[in-house]
Amino acid sequence: MKFRTLGNTGKQLSAIGLGCMGMSFAYGPADEQESTKTLHKALDLGINFWDTADMYANGENEKLISKVLVPNRDKIFIATKFGFRFKDGRAGHSGAPGTYFDGSPEWIKKAVDFSLQRLNIDEIDLYYAHRIDPDIPVEETVGAMADLVQAGKVKYLGLSEASAESIRKANEIHPITALQSEYSLLTRDVEQQILPTVRELGITLVPYSPLARGLFSNINEAQNFGDEDFRKSLPRYQEAYLENNRNLAKEINEFAASKGIKGTQLALAWVLNQGEDIIPIPGTKRIQYLEENIAAADIGLSSSDLETIDAILKKYPNVGERYSEGSMRLVNN
Repeated sequence: MKFRTLGNTGKQLSAIGLGCMGMSFAYGPADEQESTKTLHKALDLGINFWDTADMYANGENEKLISKVLVPNRDKIFIATKFGFRFKDGRAGHSGAPGTYFDGSPEWIKKAVDFSLQRLNIDEIDLYYAHRIDPDIPVEETVGAMADLVQAGKVKYLGLSEASAESIRKANEIHPITALQSEYSLLTRDVEQQILPTVRELGITLVPYSPLARGLFSNINEAQNFGDEDFRKSLPRYQEAYLENNRNLAKEINEFAASKGIKGTQLALAWVLNQGEDIIPIPGTKRIQYLEENIAAADIGLSSSDLETIDAILKKYPNVGERYSEGSMRLVNN
């Protein structure tokens, strides 16, 4: 396994982390037995950076991870997130009618204890604000998070889907170690202001959905997604953009095949190629895909490869937004 340094901490994390959301939430039925095997396999492969959140299946994902995390605590750098809550107690995605965001200091103090209990550990390595609460100054949210560091409940602080302005304000209150934002071949808005800002401040970018929700491998099966599958709500999988995205995926996959790899591996290699200060966390609940993802760390891309990828992307610009309208209101705040 190759490793990359987390921010200014000197901590060495696997160049590819593991997003655990799909093991319990959002991408079809859960399979705890298969997910547990995948977590153990991740350890065997040297993947020491695991990512979860309290909202994933309303805490059930943290409980699942704890079964492997606790007996292997010294081998795993665990990140979790707080902020999304559910009005009726039923887990939903970020844009669901019953989901709301709470970045208040009062909730932070409770949320961290709930996560620590579910994870069954004494200290969280990296604690993210899952979004920036539009109704609460980011300085107040991060100030409360900083108190958790002083209390020994959290080691490092992170933000997710924050604007460059919010990142700067937050970093003045307490050093921000990582920024988690969506970043992939199809989602590149962080390149304009956010990526330059985190680089200036020595903050690691942690891209989630670096495989664009697996679009390069699953776009032709979108009609088979179950009602519980979060991707059904995403514009990129809906009729207005399907033809564009199917054609885009076809060309990306054909180019990848010419290099002897899969389109998903090409997409992940592209993200890794954007800088040593980037640690993507592709999600999976199956060993097969875990092994495929890890192989991307050894895929080199030439300047000619990158030009070919850009040319393909320019041919199919009508990809659609990455989230529904409701979810988009909470990003880049």
